[in-house]
Amino acid sequence: MSNLKSGTLLGHPKGLFLLFGTELWERFSYYAMRAILVLYLTDKTIDGGLGWTTQDALNLYGIYTGLVYITPLIGGWIADNYLGQRRSIIIGGILMALGQFTLALPHSMIDPYAVNAFYAGLALLIIGNGLFKPNISTMVGDLYQEGDHRRDGAFTIFYMGINLGSLLAGIIAGTASAVYGWKAGFLTAGIGMLISLVTQLIFAERLLGNIGKVPAAKRAAAMNASGKQEPLTKIERDRLKVIMIMGLFVVIFWAGFEQAGGLMNIYSQQYTDRMLGSFEVPAAWFQSLNPFFVITLAPLIASLWVKMGSKEPNSPVKFAMGLFFLAAGFLCMVGATLEQGGDLSVKTSMLWLVGAYFFHTLGELCLSPIGLSMVTKLAPLRLASLMMGAWFGFNAVANYVAGIIGAHVGEAGPMAIFGGIAVAATASGLLLLLCSNQLIRWMHGAEGKAVEKEDNNAQPVEA
Repeated sequence: MSNLKSGTLLGHPKGLFLLFGTELWERFSYYAMRAILVLYLTDKTIDGGLGWTTQDALNLYGIYTGLVYITPLIGGWIADNYLGQRRSIIIGGILMALGQFTLALPHSMIDPYAVNAFYAGLALLIIGNGLFKPNISTMVGDLYQEGDHRRDGAFTIFYMGINLGSLLAGIIAGTASAVYGWKAGFLTAGIGMLISLVTQLIFAERLLGNIGKVPAAKRAAAMNASGKQEPLTKIERDRLKVIMIMGLFVVIFWAGFEQAGGLMNIYSQQYTDRMLGSFEVPAAWFQSLNPFFVITLAPLIASLWVKMGSKEPNSPVKFAMGLFFLAAGFLCMVGATLEQGGDLSVKTSMLWLVGAYFFHTLGELCLSPIGLSMVTKLAPLRLASLMMGAWFGFNAVANYVAGIIGAHVGEAGPMAIFGGIAVAATASGLLLLLCSNQLIRWMHGAEGKAVEKEDNNAQPVEA
């Protein structure tokens, strides 16, 4: 592959670090805007926001995030069939930069059309995201040949870029908004998107070669003797089944994990002793524990997968480990509620929360980047970006389920919710381990030669 001419860095193609940087600044742009969106909408000051009610602002936020998860399905299909991944992320990046700068336009320039301009900016962000999000992840997988053991480690490094971008976004956009007003926050988001675009445009040819240039459907057709698209083979159908089944376990994981922004946030605010000497730790700071742990643990886990070589666990086992770590995190929260002893006036130790976020992050690193990697291994070439878009769709379902779970905390109480999630995660992990051999057979050797040999023995039985 032409990208390999550019050499390697830390044992990976240099193209990985280009995609890492491109995604880092795109995620910075996304999270910078997301951090201030609802605050801007509800602000009623003269030089501030639009003065909406909290309910209206949250409704719009829900619609926006829902569309952000759905549009990668469409963007993935367009890239697979018409644009190719490289052009899709450039066009998507340009649209997102225009969207951020539209949101940053001063009210004095756009009154009385401020709300119309705001909607136009959001529309550009949603469409641009749809073209960008599934294709940048698919290109990471294209850097590696089938069966390359470095792929899971590569996605773990790539995932670190996502979290580094989100960590920087809250600090920089939040500070800019506080000092210079909301429009300055949107401006920083736009600048972040421009950095992402320029980085990609300058280095892509040298570090990525031909990766992402030709639409996947066209490449797949060229590989067939007939030169036309063939129906899905049995192997391809089996591999798609694995993606769909694993997606169900992803929903279970994220539905629990997403309680961090709701239930666990409330718990840290109301029931946690946050005093360090005379200083009270702000509850919001606990939200930074997850990206901090991702950034510190991701390189260690990425190198661990590489060092294990042929002994590296397969994707279903890593997913099960992720679910067990999620359960361990919620057991920490059960420990916190036990410390209260049913007395809600008792404040619990901060260490319970730190432990919960630590285990949740370990689970996330065993599941989220591994899932992205798995989709690139299993999706048929002509459906690569479309299936990546579908994978993000499972996250949308999980966020909806997380909201339903969080809404019942008042009725059930924190002990029942935290304990219930721990039990559900453990049971799901055990179920996945029981199914893992069948899932590996359906992968047909996508995760190594040893599996392929086992799979070949199983072929006559399956037929």
